[in-house]
Amino acid sequence: MALLSAEQIRDYAIDGVVVLRGVITPETVARIAAGVETNLASPSEWSNDYTPEDSGGRFFDDYVSWQRIPEFADTALTGVLPRIAGELMRTSSPRFFHEHVLVKEPGTSTPTPWHHDDPYYSVEGMDNVSLWVPLDPIPTSIALRCLKRSHHSERRFIPNRFVDDSPYVAQANGFETFPSASELESLGESITCEAQAGDVVAFHFRTLHSAPGTQGHAQRRRIVSFRYVGDDARWTTRPWKTSPPFESNGLQDGDVLDDERFPTIVI
Repeated sequence: MALLSAEQIRDYAIDGVVVLRGVITPETVARIAAGVETNLASPSEWSNDYTPEDSGGRFFDDYVSWQRIPEFADTALTGVLPRIAGELMRTSSPRFFHEHVLVKEPGTSTPTPWHHDDPYYSVEGMDNVSLWVPLDPIPTSIALRCLKRSHHSERRFIPNRFVDDSPYVAQANGFETFPSASELESLGESITCEAQAGDVVAFHFRTLHSAPGTQGHAQRRRIVSFRYVGDDARWTTRPWKTSPPFESNGLQDGDVLDDERFPTIVI
């Protein structure tokens, strides 16, 4: 039996973003939250803290910890999330790419700047989805912003560093520097994805998105994004160090991601 409606699947394909209400049980939310606490207590070598020293709050992120944190592995590889990913990508065998923990403590001034995820990654293809899972109430004031239908654009942008919003490189073939705010307005309709624990915001790797800080908000904003790729996903080399900084481990450009780091889930 399908989890999602035909309308939700169609909206994802057309808009590049859809909010799925109440699809995760409280028990699963609690299990993911336990994994986040483990991750905060024992960060990986790839973790980051983007909070300036003279700023309040804290903006922490980390990724690719699922192989050492069972709560992340169980959620990513079993249960509802891979089924949602498979239905949105129209595949019976989604491949897990990685998880990404994003925690903003109360009073964090540091925003998540506008970007799309695709150029940061060592994967090409249009069959993909990020399942953005909030563990706390996310009111409009601190919610994810997405540009609907921006994933259809042929324009691709050089990634910027989250710590200071500077570009990874000055120029690269096939990629542009990131557009101004006025240019962004022409690339899609901006929507704000208010959400509750138990909801999922699903968005495409090429969907432009951002998020504000948590100044004036009394609660933490804990998010785990579980990222999946589909049938057309292929390994690629970028003109910069990717994020996550996966090594090729023998994969060549154009190869299917047949690698234990990227397990296939049969639905």
